[in-house]
Amino acid sequence: VSQYTFAMCSYREKKSEPQELMQLEGYTVDYTDPHPGLQGGRMFFNAVKEGDTVIFASDDEQDRILWVQAMYRATGQSYKPVPAIQTQKLNPKGGTLHADAQLSGKDADRFQKHGMDEFISANPCKLDHAFLFRILQRQTLDHRLNDSYSCLGWFSPGQVFVLDEYCARYGVRGCHRHLCYLTELMEHSENGAVIDPTLLHYSFAFCASHVHGNRPDGIGTVSVEEKERFEEIKERLSSLLENQISHFRYCFPFGRPEGALKATLSLLERVLMKDIATPIPAEEVKKVVRKCLEKAALINYTRLTEYAKIEGPAEKETETMNQASPARKLEEILHLAELCIEVLQQNEEHHAEAFAWWPDLLAEHAEKFWALFTVDMDTALEAQPQDSWDSFPLFQLLNNFLRNDTLLCNGKFHKHLQEIFVPLVVRYVDLMESSIAQSIHRGFEQETWQPVKNIANSLPNVALPKVPSLPLNLPQIPNISTPSWMPSLYESTNGSATSEDLFWKLDALQMFVFDLHWPEQEFAHHLEQRLKLMASDMLEACVKRTRTAFELKLQKASKTTDLRIPASVCTMFNVLVDAKKQSTKLCALDGGQEQQYHSKIDDLIDNSVKEIISLLVSKFVSVLEGVLSKLSRYDEGTFFSSILSFTVKAAAKYVDVPKPGMDLADTYIMFVRQNQDILREKVNEEMYIEKLFDQWYSSSMKVICVWLTDRLDLQLHIYQLKTLIKIVKKTYRDFRLQGVLEGTLNSKTYDTVHRRLTVEEATASVSEGGGLQGITMKDSDEEEEG
Repeated sequence: VSQYTFAMCSYREKKSEPQELMQLEGYTVDYTDPHPGLQGGRMFFNAVKEGDTVIFASDDEQDRILWVQAMYRATGQSYKPVPAIQTQKLNPKGGTLHADAQLSGKDADRFQKHGMDEFISANPCKLDHAFLFRILQRQTLDHRLNDSYSCLGWFSPGQVFVLDEYCARYGVRGCHRHLCYLTELMEHSENGAVIDPTLLHYSFAFCASHVHGNRPDGIGTVSVEEKERFEEIKERLSSLLENQISHFRYCFPFGRPEGALKATLSLLERVLMKDIATPIPAEEVKKVVRKCLEKAALINYTRLTEYAKIEGPAEKETETMNQASPARKLEEILHLAELCIEVLQQNEEHHAEAFAWWPDLLAEHAEKFWALFTVDMDTALEAQPQDSWDSFPLFQLLNNFLRNDTLLCNGKFHKHLQEIFVPLVVRYVDLMESSIAQSIHRGFEQETWQPVKNIANSLPNVALPKVPSLPLNLPQIPNISTPSWMPSLYESTNGSATSEDLFWKLDALQMFVFDLHWPEQEFAHHLEQRLKLMASDMLEACVKRTRTAFELKLQKASKTTDLRIPASVCTMFNVLVDAKKQSTKLCALDGGQEQQYHSKIDDLIDNSVKEIISLLVSKFVSVLEGVLSKLSRYDEGTFFSSILSFTVKAAAKYVDVPKPGMDLADTYIMFVRQNQDILREKVNEEMYIEKLFDQWYSSSMKVICVWLTDRLDLQLHIYQLKTLIKIVKKTYRDFRLQGVLEGTLNSKTYDTVHRRLTVEEATASVSEGGGLQGITMKDSDEEEEG
């Protein structure tokens, strides 16, 4: 007994509450005859309760049966409704319908409309089910491949069930089924559809196992027709696979579907086998794949040039290309080279794994590809004017790609590329050497020796020089990177315009050649050696010209205390300092004669620096000698000394006479201090400044010591003593402040001078009675700094 109460409900569209409700309890449901004149259905049934009748209608017989059965279970009636037996209808052909396939009028109309009557009434044993299955499978595959997503040729589970049922029910042979499947898949693949090669492999292996009699279960037969069809399909499939491998970039774009190319190569190997059990020699497979990749190189390059519009399909466009300017041709071949590199990089990224068995074949493919590019490249380069350097970026682009590829580095195309550019590089270096040499010669002839700090901002944009004696203009070196020392120009560089221009050009040229990354070691070493030796020669010329200019400048300088070191002299000093720094980078090579050559330049620079320091010290000492020469006039017993003493004593009775010798000491001390400040401010190298100050101090003390030694038997004049005490004390203090070490300051020479002046001071204090006027050799914090 059911615990539920069943009801028939009528709902309006999209409403959750019923419009009408009729409980089925107590009703009896049964089939009924058609009721003409009623709308809404063709097949009728009713529910009766105590004389109350409700009539229902449905569109077809099957729907009516389902409704009646549902209501029968709901009412719980004892009587089971049975559909009325209809008179059998003759079909149009005169056959009879089976009793279990009796149709309503609507169904009959529908089947007749679609032409199904003949099939429904046909005897299955008399039909060609192999032919019909082929149609069924083809149309199923067509429908499947029209889906909104890529099925790669695989049937859905429902479709596989239908096909399996058909084959099982009507005895369609498995070999025939897969041969048909292979045919259909290949047709779709040839028409551009993406078909999973694994699916082709399954069907091919199934057919091959039948044809060659190697079924795993030991059972299976094959008809003559199937064997012939299999051979035809095998040949057709082989051509299809070879074509796909030749078009691997377009059949398997970006390696998709994943693993498809690898599966295609595996299937090709299977197809090439004589039978299913005997493996094919690896060389035969390799031979076929090599042929495919050779075709692929031509296909890929042809499509790439069409994309790049290098070879237009129209004759007019081709003619325009031939008449294009050299610059335009170079621009286009550079663009094409970028595209070629991109293609090979994509091949390596997406397809190399599939060809992992034959890496040498992929390298051959790339070489073939580059061989096709070589024709266009050579044509474009031949069109370039002589001594044009605009093609170097093309070399850099191609070489940077090829040298990093283990299979292509120093390969056929790479060597051809080097052969083309070797003469260009050699010619370029030759012209640059001549150009820089001439710029040095003319630059130093016109050099003003002004510090370059004020023009530093324009240096990075300096173009390579124009060489009047050569019939060409040298443009900016391609892809020059700013030298590492360039930022310092904005802060502390005080070198000359000619020297900084020289250092920049040499560095830029070496950086340019370095950026070429020449792959062939011998020529690369030759280039490096050539540039280092060139730099050594240029630096040697620069150093010698600078040293000569320094000597001339210093000779013209004053020998009195009015001397102030000119800025130009400091600039020359800085040129040598910078040359020392640059020689390490521009001239150094590891080992061998080149290293010795670099050492020779270093020695030349060091010797030149020593010489100019000596020249400066000699100049400063000559000023001190002039001061001492003036003091010599006060030597005891000289005519000038007697006259001066008498004159001063006589004049002192009437006016305040200035202290003789103090002006001389003050002007000398000012001369020392100001020149120290100039050198400290304008010369870059601290080490050389220290050496200069050491020698200056030592030489000064030595000159004073010699001057005093010449007067051992004479007592110093009071003015000589006062002047020397002030000069010696201030010199000692000033050079100590400039960083001269204690060991140098307190040398034996200084001790000798100090003792002599101390003795002279003591003697003068006794004899003159305070004539020193507070000037003493003793250190005192209260002593006034002058």
